[in-house]
Amino acid sequence: METNGAEQRRLLQSAASAGCGVERTLKVLDGKWTTLVVRELLSGPKRFGELRTALGSPSAKTLTDRLRALEHQRILTRTVHAEVPPRVVYRLTEQGESLSEVLYAMLRWGEEHPLTES
Repeated sequence: METNGAEQRRLLQSAASAGCGVERTLKVLDGKWTTLVVRELLSGPKRFGELRTALGSPSAKTLTDRLRALEHQRILTRTVHAEVPPRVVYRLTEQGESLSEVLYAMLRWGEEHPLTES
């Protein structure tokens, strides 16, 4: 959806109701770790330990909770391979892959607007 700045503002103002697309997106990308999990999986499937290392070692409980929430929302799939020890692989669904544009917009904005020191 290619739009200019004025058209984007108009669309955002008209979407200012409860349950709008912005609100639904925020519910999916709820919290720091959730967004970063999606970012990491955009490069391909990963195991739990690979994700944890790439993210800077969030607690196992926090990462498990975020992965379960994303699986419930059909953003990713969890595949358990019948091996000893069991191998679990997480992969974005098509719906999860569609978040790449949102994360790319966040990347661009973050690079164009560096944090100011407090």
